[in-house]
Amino acid sequence: MSVSSSPPTARRWWALALIALAQFMVIMDTSIIGVALPRIQEDLGFSQENLSWVFNAYVVAFGGLLLLGGRLSDLFGARRLFGIGWLVLLVGSAVAGAADGVAVELAGRAVQGAGAALIAPSALTLLMMLFGADPRELTRALALYGAAAPAGGTAGVFLGGVITEYVSWPWVFYVNIPIAVLALAAAPALMPAGNSGARGSIDVAGALTVTLGLGSVVYAVVRAPEVGWASAEVWGVLVAGLVLLAVFAAIQATRREPLMPLSIFRAPGLGAANLAQLLLGAAWIPMWFFLNLYLQQVLGYSAFPSGAALLPMTVLIMIGMVVLAPRAIGRFGPKAVTVAGLAVLAAGMVWLSLVRPDGTFRVDVLPASLVAALGMSLAFIPSLGTAISSARPEEGGLASGIVNTGYQVGSALGLAAMTALAASRGADQPGNLIALTGGFSAAFLGAGLIALAGAVLAAVTLPSPRPVPGPESPTGRDALTAP
Repeated sequence: MSVSSSPPTARRWWALALIALAQFMVIMDTSIIGVALPRIQEDLGFSQENLSWVFNAYVVAFGGLLLLGGRLSDLFGARRLFGIGWLVLLVGSAVAGAADGVAVELAGRAVQGAGAALIAPSALTLLMMLFGADPRELTRALALYGAAAPAGGTAGVFLGGVITEYVSWPWVFYVNIPIAVLALAAAPALMPAGNSGARGSIDVAGALTVTLGLGSVVYAVVRAPEVGWASAEVWGVLVAGLVLLAVFAAIQATRREPLMPLSIFRAPGLGAANLAQLLLGAAWIPMWFFLNLYLQQVLGYSAFPSGAALLPMTVLIMIGMVVLAPRAIGRFGPKAVTVAGLAVLAAGMVWLSLVRPDGTFRVDVLPASLVAALGMSLAFIPSLGTAISSARPEEGGLASGIVNTGYQVGSALGLAAMTALAASRGADQPGNLIALTGGFSAAFLGAGLIALAGAVLAAVTLPSPRPVPGPESPTGRDALTAP
């Protein structure tokens, strides 16, 4: 990507504030709904099984369209796509907040995800245009950009509780609207215009097949507990999803300008790091999802205390990603830290699986959740940094998009699988505390096994190069995108 002539210093740092705000909001929209889920379920008629689609609709659209968003940013200009992304997010937020039924709610969440998929890659491109000419300033800019991600996760959990308790759940979506209006008004004055876009074509077929394929697979796994794994509906949708993903791979192998050139996977370590990210998302997101439900449906917390209860965990994630992980990577190398982080995450999940129907926050939730949060914060940055450093410099953005897509896809599939497991063990019986706890415990244990599998596979497959720079270094820039 080209680096534009530097605008005035003050304007560039105000532009960075807007870019960081974009990163903050994209991540916050994944976490802010957690505390509100029981209220959304009650008001809109979600079942316990399809409730996870309030999350999945966002991340499947986000993950499935992220590569297309990067391509569109190259073709039409980053500033233009940045603005379009905010407009799409605004529309999706309005629809999700005003929804009066399941279908409208999920449609709004999917539109939100599409907006995020346009915002995220164009924001990073704009950052590079603003600060790429000066490595020292780029380091500072990337550190601030990266810190916005865990801050968004933390704020989402807490604000979701405050808004749900003291206003109403639709405002977890409406809160995006004034921020989107602010971004749309400020972007033309702050952001560099850069090039109008590169020549090329859009791989529409690739974008459609990967998004529909992923959505179909996740839907089949979520639907199975309701109609049974022997259902023709489940297997029909599952097979259709797998066929669509196979078609996507074939398109990428034969198209001159594919959405995701398969040749990039020849880079040593990229495939292994992508697998680690996928399994990390598949383990972490179910834990976060079911912990929210345990606090509210079993321990009886209302929305605000539930959000506050998760605050220590999310604060530790922010500290771990910004402070602890870079130091550990510098001392032990990315492979060792990735493996250790996934193992610690697995230990926290197994501890959480011991939750009791008559449990307490201090005994059953706090210590185990902090262990899990520490593991997550240690594993995320080095696995993503390994992927970026494995690719050629001119493919760094594509590598970042692929690995971030892997994380989002893993999140959706892991949550779908653990939702099915939890339902089969009693989590589909609201009001029955023993059954609910048994289902949630099974989901925690299943997520722990996914994290353990990730640790083993990372130990076997990840290369052992020299330590990669942490987030304070330009080459670690994309390792700062948090869940």
